[in-house]
Amino acid sequence: MLIPEIAQRRDELLQRLASAADPTPVLVAVSKRQPEAKLQAALACGHRVFGENRVQEAQAHWLERRAAYPDLCLHLIGPLQTNKSDEAVALFDVIETVDRPKLARALGKSMAKLGRRPRLLIQVNTGEEPQKAGVAPDGLADLLALAVEECGLTISGLMCIPPAEEPAAPHFALLKRLAVKHGLADVSMGMSGDYELAARLGATHVRVGTGFFGPREV
Repeated sequence: MLIPEIAQRRDELLQRLASAADPTPVLVAVSKRQPEAKLQAALACGHRVFGENRVQEAQAHWLERRAAYPDLCLHLIGPLQTNKSDEAVALFDVIETVDRPKLARALGKSMAKLGRRPRLLIQVNTGEEPQKAGVAPDGLADLLALAVEECGLTISGLMCIPPAEEPAAPHFALLKRLAVKHGLADVSMGMSGDYELAARLGATHVRVGTGFFGPREV
């Protein structure tokens, strides 16, 4: 029964996104910690864009599936350690969590070595939470300049995860303003509980886990 359940949820998500914004944001299905059966059900209903938090788990999920599904688009949406940059560049099509100079430099070296250039987004810590990854809004311009001028990277957009205890709308609006200010096209924001709001406020990508796959199995 997994295929019809996931297909129905996917269709509902896409319909809601289409109603919220034109053009419709890309639906990134967050597949971290999902069982094989649910991944196969998502693929069977035609979904091809997935988000993962960890490089090692993503390799287990997707390395062997690449041959069967060459149109996969894999997003890294979790923090990236610099010692995993080669593996991340080799596997992912989009890395959404560039957040510090050391990582930008590591990704530049990995791309030069591997000859592969995934799209890159800078993660912005819009709430300036000390426990959360991401560059502070007032540090974005410097990180962007370093990534482009020193590291030779092309940054396509921005990503954020608003504070859980605060209304999301001001954070989404801030991220969109920053993207427009710096001429960046991609804006990744919004999850299962607020993806429609994010779409209305300018998201080009939304990251949905439970809303797509259903409750996670314990």
